[in-house]
Amino acid sequence: MTTTDTPAPTASNERLAGKVAIVTGAAGDIGAEYARAVARSGASVVCADLDLDKATAVAEEINTVAGGAACAHRVDIADVDSGAACAQRAVDEFGGLDLLVNNAAIFGGMKLDFLITVDWDYYKKFMAVNLDGQLNMVRAVLPHMQARGGGSIVNQTSTAAYMYSNFYGLAKAGVNALTQQLATELGSSGIRINAIAPGPIDTEANRTSTPQSIVNDMVAKLPLARIGTPADLVGTLLLLLSDEASWVTGQIFNVDGGQVFRP
Repeated sequence: MTTTDTPAPTASNERLAGKVAIVTGAAGDIGAEYARAVARSGASVVCADLDLDKATAVAEEINTVAGGAACAHRVDIADVDSGAACAQRAVDEFGGLDLLVNNAAIFGGMKLDFLITVDWDYYKKFMAVNLDGQLNMVRAVLPHMQARGGGSIVNQTSTAAYMYSNFYGLAKAGVNALTQQLATELGSSGIRINAIAPGPIDTEANRTSTPQSIVNDMVAKLPLARIGTPADLVGTLLLLLSDEASWVTGQIFNVDGGQVFRP
C-alpha cells in the first residue's frame, strides 16, 4: 500500500457537532476565545462567568456574528448550588451536557504575597475558587454527562504548578493532581478529563496581575521567544474535547512555548 491509498485524516470545523458545552470564565480573554472556538466547532455553549454582562456579550457575538448557539449564565464556581444551576441551565437550554471547560479562576487583580504571610481568609477564598471550584463544577456536570453516556472535561492549569508561584502555583499543582485522580473516578462513566497548562499568555488579567518585567524575562527565556495568545491554546483544547482524543485521559498538556520540560 502506498501513502496515497489512504488519505490523512483532517480535522473538521464540525468536530464537536451536536455537543453541548459549558465554558467557565467565559468573560475573560482566554475563556471567550475558548467559547468562540467550541462554538465554531459545532457545539452549543453556555458562557458562564461571575460577570454576566461580559459573558452575555460573548454569547451574543457567538449567536450573531459566528452563527453559533450560545447563552450566558452567571456562576460562582465555588458555590455548590450555583454550579448545579449552571449545569442544569445547559440541559434546559440545549437538551443535555457533554463538555466542560473548567477555565474560571481568580487571577486578574490577585494579591501577590507569600504562602506564609497571605491573609488566611483571602487564601481560603482563593483556593475555594482556583482548586475546589474545578471539583465543584465536575461534580455538578457529572450526572448530566452520565445521562448522555460520557463526555470530556478540560481543566485549566498553568506552568506555574512547576515553579515558584506562591498560592497560585499551589492551586495549579492541585488542579494537576485533581485531573489525574478524577481520571480514574470518571473513566467508568465514559468521561475523559485532561488539563491544559499555559505558559505566559498575553491577557488583560496577566497584564494587571504580574509585573511586566517578570513577564518579559520569562518570555525572553522561552525556546519560542514570544508571549502566547489565547488562540495558541485553542488547538489543544479542541483536540482534547473531541473524539480524536478518545483514549486520552488524566494528562496535563503544556502549551507554553517550551517554558517547561518534564518527563
